[in-house]
Amino acid sequence: MSTQTAAQPKITYSAVGGNMEEIHAAFDAALERVRATLGGRHDPFIGGTYVRGAGAPLQTRSPIDSGLVVGEFGTADESQIDAAVSAAKKAFRQWGSLPWPKRVEVMRKAAETIRRKRYELAATMSLEVGKNRLESLGDAEESADLIDYYADQVQAANGFRQPLGKLSPNEQTQDVLRPYGVFVVIAPFNFPLALSTGMSSAALLAGNCVVYKPSVQAPLTGAKLAEVYAEAGLPAGVFNLLFGSGERVGEPLIHHPLVDGVAFTGSKDVGMRLMREFGAGGRYPRPCLGELGGKNAAIVTTSADLDMASDGVMRSAFGLQGQKCSACSRVYVDARVADAFLALLTEKTKKIVIGDPTRREVYLGPLISEHAVRKYEDAVAQAARDGTLLVGGKRLTQAPLDRGYYVEPAIARLPLDHELFARELFLPFLAVGVTSSFDESLAAANNSEYGLTGGLFSNDEREIERFFDEMEAGVLYVNRRSGATTGAWPGVNSFCGWKGSGITGKGGCGPYYVAQFMREQSRTRML
Repeated sequence: MSTQTAAQPKITYSAVGGNMEEIHAAFDAALERVRATLGGRHDPFIGGTYVRGAGAPLQTRSPIDSGLVVGEFGTADESQIDAAVSAAKKAFRQWGSLPWPKRVEVMRKAAETIRRKRYELAATMSLEVGKNRLESLGDAEESADLIDYYADQVQAANGFRQPLGKLSPNEQTQDVLRPYGVFVVIAPFNFPLALSTGMSSAALLAGNCVVYKPSVQAPLTGAKLAEVYAEAGLPAGVFNLLFGSGERVGEPLIHHPLVDGVAFTGSKDVGMRLMREFGAGGRYPRPCLGELGGKNAAIVTTSADLDMASDGVMRSAFGLQGQKCSACSRVYVDARVADAFLALLTEKTKKIVIGDPTRREVYLGPLISEHAVRKYEDAVAQAARDGTLLVGGKRLTQAPLDRGYYVEPAIARLPLDHELFARELFLPFLAVGVTSSFDESLAAANNSEYGLTGGLFSNDEREIERFFDEMEAGVLYVNRRSGATTGAWPGVNSFCGWKGSGITGKGGCGPYYVAQFMREQSRTRML
């Protein structure tokens, strides 16, 4: 179980436990240490050894300040991709047959290591991808909790072994779940530690070995995860790290003949292609676990607490600059309360502090890239042409923000059939639709190819029950001030996508996740 104590403040996406001054002081000290190490060279970790990347090196810069070099990363060529998969396959003989309590013991050490290094890890993420300090600390905290929660699942299930029934007195049958072998883990930039740790730790606890490719926009955090696992005592070859693009490293990885499974977090289009090319593209079906994004709706009804609703929508729409698959990117509000709700929402949005996310007072940091800024500008122009832009819409170019990718959070009132209600933007952009009833709001919320999260603000019990029963999404929240559609936590809110938001319908943070990295075997013995 978690080793959290009063001396170790717990920081989640919706709550902070501990002395805030001490937390900020510890982050500031870690930030100084991390800044001093930026710009260094990092290479692939294959078979327990760092190997100089044979591919063209990748240099990354901070979205906070494009002049700040985060590091240089040696990318893998085809021979190193093959070496990493082969090392994992070889290590699987030992790791997969290791008694499950031993695997749990090693992985719990990894959770302890993350907690011990939480401030350095958080400072790294803040500089590398532009998360504010509390979001970054929550990311590190969630990573440790994910490992412990998944270890708890293995322990509670006795390593996923249980006796079955008998057809004759001298018959003994046991059901076991066994690992597949080698899993490729491909992670996105936005939760660079938590999503990487969640996918990889579940695979490892199940007995698989891992070849991990972090996002090209968050390779330093990926390197830090490899260090955590090595420090925890994972045997050589059990966890391997490769840097590189999806085209040059990701594609060859998933097509490698020795790969047995893939865990992926990213776009719906890429996830669907993975299912076709990997899951169904080999000699036999292979497991492909994926969380594929969202276009998440919040509903505000006539009985809602509008102050609560505007808080919840604002925090979910603009936390991490809207670059979350769970972000609230559309809201449907009843016409009878629309003016009052929008007045509160726009007032609060205008007060958001924008700037360098490593500073304690800043809530909204930069977008991840220049490409994201261009997408934002295109969406804003479209909204201004077809609807009413209520707040925001500009790129921030005053010094020192001109050195990064900073924009204002934007809210636009649009016709209910507008295509910006359908397209996942991954930006601080909220589309507002005004409806005539709860029925119309619910129908509009379900009119989406995605089904990840959803929120409702209502004090009508019939509406609440209908929302839970009829909303087509895997993660539902009612009257959540801390985040209308965001803030899932391991063992508290399962994070499972429906429709185009997920592949298996059983998500991370939930009680059915680890078992998906294993296959079932029935063992009958006649006595």
